Amino acid sequence: MSAAIEVRHLGYRYGDGTAALRDVSFSLADGECVGLIGPNGAGKSTLLLHLNGLLPETWAGEPAVFVGGCPVTPDTLPQIRRQVGLLFQDPNDQLFCPTVFEDVAFGPQQFGFGAKEVRERVAQSLAQTGLAGFEQRAPHHLSVGEKRRVCLAGVLACDPTMLVLDEPTTSLDPKGRRELKELLRQIPITKLIATHDLELVVELCARVIVLDGGAVVAEGATVPLLSDETLMLRHNLERPHILRHLHPH
Repeated sequence: MSAAIEVRHLGYRYGDGTAALRDVSFSLADGECVGLIGPNGAGKSTLLLHLNGLLPETWAGEPAVFVGGCPVTPDTLPQIRRQVGLLFQDPNDQLFCPTVFEDVAFGPQQFGFGAKEVRERVAQSLAQTGLAGFEQRAPHHLSVGEKRRVCLAGVLACDPTMLVLDEPTTSLDPKGRRELKELLRQIPITKLIATHDLELVVELCARVIVLDGGAVVAEGATVPLLSDETLMLRHNLERPHILRHLHPH
């Protein structure tokens, strides 16, 4: 049984030669929800961009990323991008159409679905993200939380097998954060969530991977790992408050 996603010895350097990722290896099982945490500059966003082939200068040599057992290579990109839905940190990087309908329809149209199926997919994913009736709204007039849900609807409309999310709760108010958390809880597919929101990790992710300096420095079950104060402080992280209540010592 192949993993939903597997990364094998992935390394990556920025244009100036700085190592951004060093020998990164991990895998996610089907349906698993995993947190990816680490200090600023750890390489989390760079890692996420590799998962659906958005950093193509790494094609030299053996493939390092596999989705459902299939290597991410120039030939497999169309298939990989249908399977791996990526949600960027800033929704404005993902929204560029005049209406919500057009934004959500963009992905399915790119994948060649007919007009009727595109409409059905848009309706279904807007309903799933609590945005039914938003079809003709202008994305730039929406709140950050609504914009993020439009982005998520656009990703879900492509029917991916896994979701990769970069800081999904950034700049959300408590209500927006709660709504997004519930929404993610209800999406049954494999999820990798890169975030500084450690309460979210405790609430949604059974397992966590810690990235620092471009390398995986720890991984394991969420509660014991995030309760390890020494480990957390060593990597400029803090034990989340939610665990202080669960595990006061």
